[in-house]
Amino acid sequence: MKANKEVVVLIGSGSIGVAIARRVGVGKHILLADLRKENADALAKVMSEAGYEVSTTVVDISSKDSIRDLVKKATALGDVTRLIHAAGVSPSQAAPATILHVDLYGTALILEEFGKVIAKGGSGVVIASQSGHRLPALTPEQDKALATTPTEDLLSLPMLQADRVTDPLNAYQIAKRGNTLRVMAEAVKWGKCGARINAISPGIIITPLAKDELDGPRGDGYRKMIETSAAGRAGTPDEIANVAALLMGADGTFITGSDFLMDGGVTAAYWYGELAAK
Repeated sequence: MKANKEVVVLIGSGSIGVAIARRVGVGKHILLADLRKENADALAKVMSEAGYEVSTTVVDISSKDSIRDLVKKATALGDVTRLIHAAGVSPSQAAPATILHVDLYGTALILEEFGKVIAKGGSGVVIASQSGHRLPALTPEQDKALATTPTEDLLSLPMLQADRVTDPLNAYQIAKRGNTLRVMAEAVKWGKCGARINAISPGIIITPLAKDELDGPRGDGYRKMIETSAAGRAGTPDEIANVAALLMGADGTFITGSDFLMDGGVTAAYWYGELAAK
């Protein structure tokens, strides 16, 4: 393998991350990292058969050692020019403490460690969530704390303690708001390397996980969101990938530190439309 091969790191084997990797990974080596090796291997087989160069590895995004191992594996393959972070847990999958550890702390780790090795001209995208936009405004001090607190001290913030965050959905909202704030702060550091980082906050996107949510205890709420949104439908992974490809490509070189809400108008309806509290 050529030492100067361009490497795309895809963290998470879900539908959105895969759709993005297919857009930006042509002619590059895609390193697919997932918590479950069987998921990564199954996806790698499909992508390899479609003409992509793919290898796989296991990663636990809540572990600094695991993230650092991933960085070593990626840089051994070549120059890391693209990072796609699309892994995490949902409110129906975990307790508040786990959500904060995986979705908030894990994302901060990834941005920090890959920010040290991202190639000049490289770019990344973090998949956040519309949920971060439904969290009431935080204080400027809280925003700054989520954005800039040293990663290893992040979970010690008073606002994140168990007596303050008791509901999984609230934990998820805070984590996703934190992701977009962290992206903004890290964009300053990435810019010193000549690289860019942005976030996308999707709404309800039809994926296997979304179908589970629609069939679960929150299903009625999700269906109401779809029905009352301006778009009147759920989104697709390819629609998210279209925007990610813009952000990560040559036409997006003036965009960094930004978050793009893609929810078909659900958040607009939540704050100012039929979903707004009366």
